[in-house]
Amino acid sequence: MKLGVVFPHNEIGVDPVAIRDYAQGAQALGADHILTYDHVLGADPDRPGGWSGPYDKDVAFHEPFTLFSFMAAATETIGFCSCVMILPQRQTALVAKQAAELAILSGNRFRLGIGTGWNEVEYEALDVPFAQRGARQAEQVELLRRLWTEDTVDYRGRFHTVTKASILPRPAEPVPIWFGGGHPALLKRCGRLGDGWVPIGTPNEKSREALTTIRAAREAAGLPWDGFGIQAQAQTRGGDPERWKTHHDRWQDLGCTHLAVVTHYVGHGTDVDAHLKSAEEYFQAVKD
Repeated sequence: MKLGVVFPHNEIGVDPVAIRDYAQGAQALGADHILTYDHVLGADPDRPGGWSGPYDKDVAFHEPFTLFSFMAAATETIGFCSCVMILPQRQTALVAKQAAELAILSGNRFRLGIGTGWNEVEYEALDVPFAQRGARQAEQVELLRRLWTEDTVDYRGRFHTVTKASILPRPAEPVPIWFGGGHPALLKRCGRLGDGWVPIGTPNEKSREALTTIRAAREAAGLPWDGFGIQAQAQTRGGDPERWKTHHDRWQDLGCTHLAVVTHYVGHGTDVDAHLKSAEEYFQAVKD
């Protein structure tokens, strides 16, 4: 199982030197990948009806394509994964262009983790209907792959029209697409269309059942299970080496291929060295 880190988006601040040092430090630790979360907008709680979401306008999120492009230029081997980008609220052809460019400039070190999201505030501001976002996502994945591989695309879908056009430059290979979420319809879509799954839960029976659903969908579509990835996460907060190791091993027993450690929320703030030290302690605990 490959070990990575989750970028401390709300704590790292905006100093580009600190962000560079974090990426280079994670690579020096032997981390295989860096994940980052994605939200374009945060809601102001002082709004009609109030706001009770898990984040608001005062929580910072760095934009994934820009962030990873910067990090890719400062590193050589570490991979990158959006975890997850809310794909239906973005323009598909533009995402294809941006992801292709990041793949090219990073040497194919990027995985596109996607989700459908839950925040209607973002969809409203980005001028995309919130309803039917799952169907839109499925069509987007099909179109993305065609734009990454075909010289000319002629596409007529429910949500998209491309008339004899494509992007250039294109990546040397299609960008891997990993689906995040746990709804049964999403799990089946992930099995049919995805290169991997990003679970939002813990390594329990519910996760095992979700993997069974994904596997069944892949089998029904005639797709192999070999090569399909599973990207889990682990918190350092509230744990100790023994608990970290137990949690890690349970994911491994479920067939998890990637696991990234979250060092947020434990008082490290913008201290890059503290975040990296926390990740290093986790790595040492689970590798012993």
